[in-house]
Amino acid sequence: MVRRKTEAVHDDIYWMGKALREAKKASDRGEVPIGAVIVKDGVVMGRGYNLREGKRDPSAHAEMIAIRQAAKRLDQWRLTGAVLYVTLEPCLMCMGAIILARFDRVVFGCYDPKGGAAGSLYDLSGDKRLNHKVELTPRVREEECAAILSGFFTDLRTRKKMAREMAKRNI
Repeated sequence: MVRRKTEAVHDDIYWMGKALREAKKASDRGEVPIGAVIVKDGVVMGRGYNLREGKRDPSAHAEMIAIRQAAKRLDQWRLTGAVLYVTLEPCLMCMGAIILARFDRVVFGCYDPKGGAAGSLYDLSGDKRLNHKVELTPRVREEECAAILSGFFTDLRTRKKMAREMAKRNI
């Protein structure tokens, strides 16, 4: 359910820049470059980037790390009034946590046609069967968010190809 409040677009662009910085941290660690920040009343309450490989944890998504940090900082699990900014459309797990945490709004950079749960494969944001609805603002700084992901995967494929070629030469 994509809706748009009258909130200034400038703010979304600014905060998505912060999420992109988090994504860069993930990339620098060899993780899939996805970053997230949670903002409430103009203050960052939580931030995170993918750490699935480093932590060997399938739940170590950028959103989950940021949500845990914000809940701890605010000393409550309800994050009503907060906005989550994330560079890639949230997956099913993350959308579940977003709904359970009672976020008002989620702003994301690019859609994830292979695993998105905010409009691509699924849309949990406005599912009438659930007890909470989340306003979505997609495609904020979409080109930058997509570019960091595609660059990462291009580099990964290149490194794997080079490794295979080196292995063939050393046979």
